[in-house]
Amino acid sequence: MGDSRRVVVVGGGIAGLVAALDLLDQPDAPIVTVLEQADAVGGKLRAGALDDLGHDAGAESLLVTRPEAAELAERVGLGADLVTPRTTTASIWSRGRLRPLPRRTVLGVPADLRALADAGILSLPGLLRVPLDRCLPGSAPTADVAVGSYVAARLGRQVVDRLVDPLLGGVYAGSADNLSLQATMPALFAGVRQDRSLLGAASKVTTGQRSGPVFAGIAGGVSRLAQSTAERVRLAGGQIRTATTVVGLARVGDRWRLSVRGGLELGPTVEADAVVLAVPAPAASRLLQAVVPTAAADLADVELASVALIAMAFPHDAASWPDGSGFLVPAVEGSAVKAVTLLSAKWGWVADQDRQRRVVRASVGRWGDAGLLQRDDDDLVELVVAELRRFLGVVAPPLAASVTRWGGALPQYAVGHVARVARIRAAVATQPGLAVCGATYDGVGIPAVIASAHLAARQVRGSVEPSGRM
Repeated sequence: MGDSRRVVVVGGGIAGLVAALDLLDQPDAPIVTVLEQADAVGGKLRAGALDDLGHDAGAESLLVTRPEAAELAERVGLGADLVTPRTTTASIWSRGRLRPLPRRTVLGVPADLRALADAGILSLPGLLRVPLDRCLPGSAPTADVAVGSYVAARLGRQVVDRLVDPLLGGVYAGSADNLSLQATMPALFAGVRQDRSLLGAASKVTTGQRSGPVFAGIAGGVSRLAQSTAERVRLAGGQIRTATTVVGLARVGDRWRLSVRGGLELGPTVEADAVVLAVPAPAASRLLQAVVPTAAADLADVELASVALIAMAFPHDAASWPDGSGFLVPAVEGSAVKAVTLLSAKWGWVADQDRQRRVVRASVGRWGDAGLLQRDDDDLVELVVAELRRFLGVVAPPLAASVTRWGGALPQYAVGHVARVARIRAAVATQPGLAVCGATYDGVGIPAVIASAHLAARQVRGSVEPSGRM
């Protein structure tokens, strides 16, 4: 009986790997098979190299104000390798130069007017507009609203353009005018229902926040988290099949049938008692079309942004490198680059590889601007170097460069996203032994993605426990 129970996890990113590990890490565990379309697992947790210099070509930090990522690192044997940034200061390029990111903000919504004024990011008229929020009538949203329109109405457009938009853009590669306040800033969304002032709500949200770094890394790269999780899946008896694409999903009797391409040793179909879909929204929508069409329709409405990460190694004396871990560039500045991370300054493990070279990573690509990413790699590198010359006075070309493209990597949490996710999960739950997880649902950060995987594993566990079989 036990040997015949099978779960198939579709998708070998960190969400799929964690869901698989959760299912295996229990008494009388089922057979678990992870099917991954790419040639390797890991998803957005990918290692890169510049000649002999290693770096993360995808996610490079873990939010530690939530416990899930640090707990997973401990679970898979990487607890001792968790590291904090060497610097936690960051800047924004605004009005011709780098300016410090103000302390105490909620994704750019200020909670400290003195710190905002000292930063110099806003012009004087923009700065004087902000405290009017305290005089305006209360306007707690009765339903979800776009971040940009709400913040602009309370604090003025400059706060949106020069603070909120670049910070949200750094997370979602999207526009504040299209992103959901409820989904991207849930604590603030709740706060403005209790406080007539947005400034007051932001102050309450930030009061009592932990001091010190809110992010951590892993020595050798965050990509190790995915690789170590995959290793634990294999050690627990799980199977991982790469270069295997699931092209169809059907309910046959009391089991699931998956149609696959590649993975020839599996045959053209695989049957399972339960299925976890840990894939991006478009793939999940296609697979659910025949079995949960309402969920498929909602998933089809989730738009995606594509980005490219350009990593470069420069001579140490190629620029007067600024203090801090990096900087953001607001879209209103007209720059292709939206964020620059000074990896050698931020992470000791990157710097320790070679003190004569500086590893820098730039991010380009915003929602609705796919044309930029049609340029070839050399053009993108040339474009980024030219902009770094303007920002940092870079006087030498990079010694090495690499471009990693992430097509459709970042789901856009549009207005109504929280309600949409609730509908998707409710519809999926009508089918026994079926669950979804990943960055589409509750957050694009690694801890939120891991949490969604834990939930998916719990949701299907009953279908593969011995008492759950018919």
